[in-house]
Amino acid sequence: MLNAYLINGRREVCLTPFDRGLSYGDGVFRTFPVRGRKPDCWDLHFRRLNEDCNALGIVCPPASVLLADISALCDISESVIVKIIVTRGEGARGYAVPQLSQPNRIVTKSELPNYPEQHFSEGIRLQVCDLRLAQQPRLAGIKHLNRLENVLARMEWVDAQISDGVLLDDEGHVIECTMSNLFIRVGESLITPDLTRCGVAGVTRQRIIDIAPSLGYNFHILEIDINMLLSADEVIICNSLFGAWQVRQIDETYWPAGILASRLRSRLKVQDDA
Repeated sequence: MLNAYLINGRREVCLTPFDRGLSYGDGVFRTFPVRGRKPDCWDLHFRRLNEDCNALGIVCPPASVLLADISALCDISESVIVKIIVTRGEGARGYAVPQLSQPNRIVTKSELPNYPEQHFSEGIRLQVCDLRLAQQPRLAGIKHLNRLENVLARMEWVDAQISDGVLLDDEGHVIECTMSNLFIRVGESLITPDLTRCGVAGVTRQRIIDIAPSLGYNFHILEIDINMLLSADEVIICNSLFGAWQVRQIDETYWPAGILASRLRSRLKVQDDA
């Protein structure tokens, strides 16, 4: 059964309304495909989940416990999306963190998205969002539960031809998209935005950083402004669900067909199958 969940390893239970994840977004999450009860890139996803929990001072559930939840929730024949949420747990009213709190873990499964084939074969269209991301270095890179900026940015378009929106920070630096990370190619250099002040450091972003040299690219993390983005030779976006897509249009700027996204998807698939 799809759209099912476990809370602390149990079905048909509810969170208290005093859970701090609900009250304050006080928690973290990760989302990834699971095929035949086997999570894609599990070691990387768990490592990031654990790092994000540590950054917020939340005790991360052991990998063995989370894998047991996934196995209990997913059928061996299924290919699904699993989302793991870890909250700080229940607390009294107010922002002060309880001295003793018991984290809550939530594991959900849902149907894999049915992305249009042309997103892979022909590329996609983006728009630049009006919303600007606030800078907060303490939270930069963390996939925390407070994603209202992404929600508000995603409300800016209803055109089904637009696949995602480009997010800039309040100083005009390109950071990411609402549901994905972003890379540009300039000659033989592959560049991704600096996320030390805001943004989410996704697992697929890190995987592409790791494989870029093997594909012959010089890799750089740099501040990128909108002019640098729009003058790039190629632009791609990436996440753990679709891998990598080539961007063919951002607002009124167009790019010809390229090979970067397909090369990256092929290399990511080889790693997934290994």
